Amino acid sequence: MFSRRKRRRPNTPELQKAWEALDSSDVPGALRLLRGAAEEAPLAEVALVVERAATAADFTDLAGAASTLAVGSEEPRALFDFGYACIERGVAYLAIPALRVALRAAPDSLGILRELVSAYEGERRHREAADELARHEDRFADWPDRYLLVFNSLMAGDLAAARRHHAPLGDPEDQIWQPTRERQNWMLRRAADAEEAGPLDRTDLRGWQYVIGGTVLGTVSPYGFDAGMTGRYAFLQDEEALCLRGLLRLRTLLEATGVRPRSVSLLPDRNSRVLGLAAAEVLGLPAEPFAPGRGDTVVVAYDLNVLAEHEDGPEILGQLLERTPGQVLHEHASCWTDPPAVTADSVTLLHQVVTAPWGAQLRQGADGGVERGPADDRSEQELAASIVSGMKEPVTDTGDDEGPDDSDEVFTAFAAAVRGTWLQGRRARLSSPGPVPSSRFA
Repeated sequence: MFSRRKRRRPNTPELQKAWEALDSSDVPGALRLLRGAAEEAPLAEVALVVERAATAADFTDLAGAASTLAVGSEEPRALFDFGYACIERGVAYLAIPALRVALRAAPDSLGILRELVSAYEGERRHREAADELARHEDRFADWPDRYLLVFNSLMAGDLAAARRHHAPLGDPEDQIWQPTRERQNWMLRRAADAEEAGPLDRTDLRGWQYVIGGTVLGTVSPYGFDAGMTGRYAFLQDEEALCLRGLLRLRTLLEATGVRPRSVSLLPDRNSRVLGLAAAEVLGLPAEPFAPGRGDTVVVAYDLNVLAEHEDGPEILGQLLERTPGQVLHEHASCWTDPPAVTADSVTLLHQVVTAPWGAQLRQGADGGVERGPADDRSEQELAASIVSGMKEPVTDTGDDEGPDDSDEVFTAFAAAVRGTWLQGRRARLSSPGPVPSSRFA
């Protein structure tokens, strides 16, 4: 199909740049350019570029669907097929304009509505998803449509609307929705607790992290809070003092909630073992290798995405997904742009990119440039002892003094407020960072 139109090119300047990127076989670059242009550019021209990019990537389903739109078709079925293929191939932002046109042409189609909502969710555009669902409230079904309206209202930070739409939502007839129902119920219960300790506005990172995932966030980044980060880190070269602060916050959390573990469980990757050995000292508990199904223990991970790369990691993550009574999962550095398969109960910090304190960190080289220094090859026991040695004089980084109060008193009050709903529900992966926005690397 593409070969018959090989001389045709888009007319829109932004799309011409994407086309030129494809001339250089730069498919990712072309898709980045499409992200900024697809909402306003003619749909047929967008589809022309998408067809070429999909052909280069050997995505025959997307190439075929794009080919139909590229010749000017705006039939609802063709628009839906294109949107569906975009979502399946991980470019939901390209699906949104096509599905909006399709829904205008076929406003009674719940299938198109649901696919558009899926595209909005894929782009974390929850406010638009909730608004679109609300416009069709008079004719949609409780499951999945009203559930989706409640979910997207929550993820947009509109707690009042979520509660209003949740009230008439009955139990699903199809049991496949029951775990989803239970998860949403827990989100709303956690919101009631989190409201007691904070404003739950679009800057309350700790509060919303608890609502959406049941995670108690140990620390809020003290840098760039008002400059777009809102408590998260983008790039972080971690420090032993921050590891220690996270463990001390974990100890406070356990005390405030009345949880009394009897051991620390060590995960198999090096970073987690170092932190786990330090945690055992800070908490005054024996350390033992992780065993599935063990209760009354704190399982300590440095970064669950790093654990996933260990040969035993995927199996262990599967075992941690289902909760064991008395088991607490603590993750030090949790990636918010690529959330781990399992959501921890306690997290020290949220990052996009992190290097462990004993990893190969960036430094200034002799020539003034930036280079990676050598990793710290001391034993796990020595590294853990170095973390714990900071307990004599704990260091708190106050950052640029722009962020909210993150004192021990504020954290303890939050932990006490949520003790009734903490450690409840499955540790399912987060699909979105929620209502609190943060700047991120492309």
